[in-house]
Amino acid sequence: MNEKTIQEQYLHIIALLKQQRLKEAQSQLESFLWNSGNWALRNRLEQVQTSYRYMLQYMRQGINDPARQKLYCQIQTETWEIADQARLSLLDGVSTHYYHSLRNNRERLPKEYNIATLQKVLESFPDDLAVCQLMPDNQGLDAILQRHEQTAQVLFLSTWSNSNWSTEAEQQAKGLLESEMLPVNDLCLFTSAVMLSLIECFDAHKFSWLLDAFTHANTQVNQRALVGIAFTLLVHPTRLQLYPELTARLSLLNEDGSFGKQLNRIYIELLRSQETEKINKKMREEIIPEMMRNVNIMRNMKFGFEENPEENDLNPDWEKAFESSGLGDKIREMNELQLEGADVYMSTFAQLKTYPFFKEPYNWFYPFDMHHSSIIKEFGFKPTGDNAILSLILQSGFFCNSDKYSLCFIMAHIPQSQRTMMLSQMTSQNLDALMDESKSSALQQYAERPDVISNQYIHDLYRFFKLSQRRHEFRDIFKEEIALHRIPVLKETLCKPGLLVAIADFHFRKEHPTEALELYKELIALKQADANIYQKAGYCLQKEKRYKEAIAAYLKADVLKPDHVWTIRHLATCYRQTRDFASALEYYKKVEAIQPENHNVLFYAGSCLAEQERYEEALQYFFKLDFIESNCIKAWRAIGWCSFVNGKHEQAMKYYEKILASKPLAADYLNAGHVSWRTGNIEKAAELYSKAALEYGGQEIFREMFCKDKEMLIKQGLDEKDIPLIMDLI
Repeated sequence: MNEKTIQEQYLHIIALLKQQRLKEAQSQLESFLWNSGNWALRNRLEQVQTSYRYMLQYMRQGINDPARQKLYCQIQTETWEIADQARLSLLDGVSTHYYHSLRNNRERLPKEYNIATLQKVLESFPDDLAVCQLMPDNQGLDAILQRHEQTAQVLFLSTWSNSNWSTEAEQQAKGLLESEMLPVNDLCLFTSAVMLSLIECFDAHKFSWLLDAFTHANTQVNQRALVGIAFTLLVHPTRLQLYPELTARLSLLNEDGSFGKQLNRIYIELLRSQETEKINKKMREEIIPEMMRNVNIMRNMKFGFEENPEENDLNPDWEKAFESSGLGDKIREMNELQLEGADVYMSTFAQLKTYPFFKEPYNWFYPFDMHHSSIIKEFGFKPTGDNAILSLILQSGFFCNSDKYSLCFIMAHIPQSQRTMMLSQMTSQNLDALMDESKSSALQQYAERPDVISNQYIHDLYRFFKLSQRRHEFRDIFKEEIALHRIPVLKETLCKPGLLVAIADFHFRKEHPTEALELYKELIALKQADANIYQKAGYCLQKEKRYKEAIAAYLKADVLKPDHVWTIRHLATCYRQTRDFASALEYYKKVEAIQPENHNVLFYAGSCLAEQERYEEALQYFFKLDFIESNCIKAWRAIGWCSFVNGKHEQAMKYYEKILASKPLAADYLNAGHVSWRTGNIEKAAELYSKAALEYGGQEIFREMFCKDKEMLIKQGLDEKDIPLIMDLI
């Protein structure tokens, strides 16, 4: 079998299991395993099938078994696990993907998976490094670093490629969490390996370990574990239902609601990461080009500190030039995105992921460490000067770990002058000020915040799945719909009003009306909706052109918060879109009472009156709009048409002439032609109709638009029999 066939058969078996068609699933799995030489799995399946046959036999005999449902769940779980292992076993034989080649090529890895043995080597690293620092010229440093990094890599790869932990392996892994000597970076790397392994194949032991890791005292570790939990549940949304002990642990973690709040934060961070491509496009096409175009302005302006320290005032011309250039808006936009937690550096660092360092998958997941051999090689054991400043910047939470490595590699290979310039551009503060102890402490505190750590880790994951050389081999979660609140085992944890509102509002702000609406509807169903939620639900419905439903939502908002001008205005808009002009006018007049000079309201109120053929009243609105807004062509256009259909032909022509002298549309030439014809100026009418046909792009479109006005022209006293003649004049 090839990879495609294996995946298809596996998915068919899983589909049967999800439908609780267990007997069929086992039968299909038996055929699936026939292609595998894995006798251990065959024997395991045979035992499970036997247990299920006996269970069904006892049921047929009417034997009452209180443990029947529990046993059924166990058999279902076991069958699913066998299917998982069968899939991997078959793929190992045909796939060239890194994961399967790793499982097949055990030369790089120890024959026996023993976490405890590797733990001892890693625990010795801090002491070995301390002793090394006492030696002349740090003698033996290279060997110590190599032993430590190779051991960490072996642990990472062994864990990633191991699809089924034993109870002993889980206990050994818990030893890593309990160790006081294990470097935190190594534990972080191990946590990532557990997550990657779970993405490939669900393992209850590993998921249980992630739950343990979430309670770890170190923020770097517990936040990686939390992201790992989220990723695992996204990949295996229904799997946890088969493991009551794991669902019970999830509930226990959320007794005080803290786990749910943190998981909801991860949810938003994952959703935000899906905006990265959009941000990159904006950076490439708008922000960076604008900054490049205005490089001279940037040179003369330091955004808060002066060129000459003796002068305390900035040249006002600089600020004027800065704002008029549009650069100020672009930089503010970029700063806002960054403060929000958006990934604004992806486009910058994407091209810097070609260093040999990133060829190995585990390097994408190792926390940034100035004592990593690749960094020491470039900057030495104790960075000084610019390197010390760089080290300080790298301790901040502004960049994710892989970007920090990229930054170091690029800095090491550029001239000193350019390095200093780049460092100065990374901060709006004086570089000397950064070395201030208080500022350094503030940067460190920021970097240690849980939300900063998790967000930067997600940026690292995003880069791995989008930029790594073997990215096409891995399932990219970021391409899929992320809806944690829909996962069955998280319903009690995340389906709480405060948490749902946060997710809904995120979608709302990012202009995802469908996703936001689903959540607002859920809040309404939970009877947790206030006027604000009904307003937003209405707006989402309006964006989707579901105007009648939008009206219903807005009316409920109006009941809860009466006479809110925003609600009233949008009610008017939706009624107008449904051509209920009487209702629309009612609400436009309510807005007018609050905002008597709102230009749009005046225009649309007049339009509603015109649609009801209340032309005299409509004209009053359009004249008012013309008075308060200079050169208002849309007001002229409305006055011209209403005047014409109301029999005020000279007035209509006056306004059409103003339009034609300004910025006329094809319709303006057409309507002016109507007025000229009605006033008896056939020659001018033919000329205007010809221009209209030209602007419309041909006779056919012109005739189509002309015919729409046929009934109105006859009402104005024009002879229907003359229409063909007029057409032939064009």
